[in-house]
Amino acid sequence: MSQSLIIVESPAKARTLQKYLGKNFTVKASVGHIIDLPVKTLGVDIANNFAPQYVTIRGKGKIISDLKSAAEKADKIYLAPDPDREGEAIAHHIAEFLRFTRKPIRRVLFHELTKKAILAAIDQASEVNQQRFEAQQTRRILDRLVGYQISPLLWDKVRRGLSAGRVQSVAVRMVCEREQAIEAFVSEEYWSIHATLEGKTPPPFVAQLDQAYGKKIDHKKNKLGTDAEAQAIVAAVRNASFLVESLEKKKKKRNPSPPFITSTMQMDANRKLRFSAKKTMTLAQKLYEGIELGADGPTGLITYMRTDSTRIGSEAIEEARQYITGAFGAQFVPVTPNIFKTNKSAQDAHEAIRPTDVRNTPEKLAPFLEKDMLALYSLIWKRFLACQMSPAEYDQTTITLVAAQDFVFKTVGSIIRFPGFMALYEEAIDESPTSNGAGAEGENATLPDLKKGDTVALLAIEPKQHFTQPLPRYTEATLVKALEENGVGRPSTYASILSTIQEKDYALLVQRKFMPTDLGKLVNELLVAHFPHILDIEFTASMEEKLDEVEAGNTQWLKVLKDFYDPFSKTLDAAREEMKSVKKTAIPTELPCPLCAGKMVIKWGKNGEFLACEQYPGCKHTQDFARNDEGRIVPVEREQPAESGELCEKCGKPMVFKNGRYGKFLACSGYPACKNIRATGTGVPCPEEGCTGELIQKVSKRGKVFYSCNRYPKCTLALWDRPINEPCPQCGSAYLLERETKKNGLQLHCPHKECGYTKKLSEDAL
Repeated sequence: MSQSLIIVESPAKARTLQKYLGKNFTVKASVGHIIDLPVKTLGVDIANNFAPQYVTIRGKGKIISDLKSAAEKADKIYLAPDPDREGEAIAHHIAEFLRFTRKPIRRVLFHELTKKAILAAIDQASEVNQQRFEAQQTRRILDRLVGYQISPLLWDKVRRGLSAGRVQSVAVRMVCEREQAIEAFVSEEYWSIHATLEGKTPPPFVAQLDQAYGKKIDHKKNKLGTDAEAQAIVAAVRNASFLVESLEKKKKKRNPSPPFITSTMQMDANRKLRFSAKKTMTLAQKLYEGIELGADGPTGLITYMRTDSTRIGSEAIEEARQYITGAFGAQFVPVTPNIFKTNKSAQDAHEAIRPTDVRNTPEKLAPFLEKDMLALYSLIWKRFLACQMSPAEYDQTTITLVAAQDFVFKTVGSIIRFPGFMALYEEAIDESPTSNGAGAEGENATLPDLKKGDTVALLAIEPKQHFTQPLPRYTEATLVKALEENGVGRPSTYASILSTIQEKDYALLVQRKFMPTDLGKLVNELLVAHFPHILDIEFTASMEEKLDEVEAGNTQWLKVLKDFYDPFSKTLDAAREEMKSVKKTAIPTELPCPLCAGKMVIKWGKNGEFLACEQYPGCKHTQDFARNDEGRIVPVEREQPAESGELCEKCGKPMVFKNGRYGKFLACSGYPACKNIRATGTGVPCPEEGCTGELIQKVSKRGKVFYSCNRYPKCTLALWDRPINEPCPQCGSAYLLERETKKNGLQLHCPHKECGYTKKLSEDAL
């Protein structure tokens, strides 16, 4: 009887396939790549047409031997790494190792791990896609040429261990430029006016000033800029009649969102579940490769999770429509299936992300999936079904009222008439800068039954002060969205980009938003100055398009590399000569050295900027510093460690506060005889989903206190405000935050903006 060998990437995927294929198939796992470019050298022979110099990955020798042995015993060999460029490269490399067997070698693409899909994929086996492999190899060589030649330059000019990347450095630039825009933003005051009105029948409603003196109210132009302007209008309408000038009713529809692609799955999981992109992709990989479902064994629960296509197979659409009809009713199923347009730059190699069987409801799978995996599966399942449901239908009423002839007020109310897809799923939205406040109270309100010409009574009128806001810092969701919109990277790279810029200490997630570190700002400044072309967003996007052209067979991979490297090498040579050495740079200040007659200068060390005496090495005094609100240098005195009031549980000596690489911590005063250390705890459990850590106090390199999870780097949650182990009485949040401002003094506030709970504290309350 014929015996076939199937080679996949992961052991979990191998177990799922073995379950469906039986004894005539042997399924082995390569456990990812088996060869790669060397770690310690460039590994690209530039003079020899950029030939890659692959080496066997450490620890993969035994796996290669096992694959060769299994291949010799098989009649047919099927290569089934993941169905993307990276998987194609793995398949190509394995094929090269197994050529000696002279056995038929075929490429199989498993887009979902169900028995029917697996058997169909084997029947449709083809050759290894050379062009797709070349596209992956070109990307790998490009990234190596950039990373392994710019990074040593940063080691020489700044400090060892730094890295630059063709795509990661663009992401850092985006984070830095957003921060620059926030710092440069000048907030402007503006006012809105809200009138509480009542007709002949309830309920009362709120309308907002829309026009004054014949001009549209707009916070960018023709705005109410001062309290005096607002109060003048309030005085003018306080005793005026409010007349209904027009009443417009419209029937509107809201269509469902497309099914998930990689980027939108990462965005929604971040917004709704607070998952990092990396965590989302790790969970999705497990759902794709197969989960043990009791006696049923390992079962693949979702289709392949690296995709930029919204395409859905006709069979899956029909299954969804049948399920929706049975679970919700025929009225929730549109006459024809919903088809979504795929972005023209999408590779369209795979379907959208969807459940492999809609009958596997989240409720059915709850006993078999751990909490976070179930949450992500539920999101995917609901989004897919919702995309094939009928639109939501609602009535929108807009009422325009005139007071004292010169002032127009407006309110909008909506009533859902048919929930459609919203009965199952609604997409989360991103934070946006505060606009002019339009509709803040009136939007979607329940309105009384009014008609044109009616007069309504004014119950109250209130002017509200606002300030224009800059664009918000990027969250993981909005940074993924920005990368995708700008064509930077591909679905398979977003998670690693976001992880890398944090691991390299170029950016921090503080209160779930990216902030560049001093190191990130410095490296970005140097790279933008000396490699403007490489860090240009449009250039990076154009390189992605060229890689797509290589995969499509429309251009040669060698031409892409040659066109890139010639100008890059010239830029690199110039940077080696011209880039300033931060190690050797000393920025003068007017601060006197406390130990000699010299002045202090700012230098850069492995932990960031610090003050040092200009007379070094004659005077070796150094000092930490911070910058005040005006950006001026303020020395931070180094004091003797303060006692904490706690005793060391190992030797009984006092525990003292010390500052280390990762912030403030408790250490035994008996050091070095006793090396016991502890973090400064807050008693607040980490609020991240699934995390078992505690929030602890740390001190940043600039001397600012912040709070983060003690399971860092596994958990990257960080907060500027002090967490308090007290539940929010309004929304039930497990903790509150303490903040002190000049305007409001000491306050507790809820960490969830949509809640808005605050509580004023006296200084002696804590």
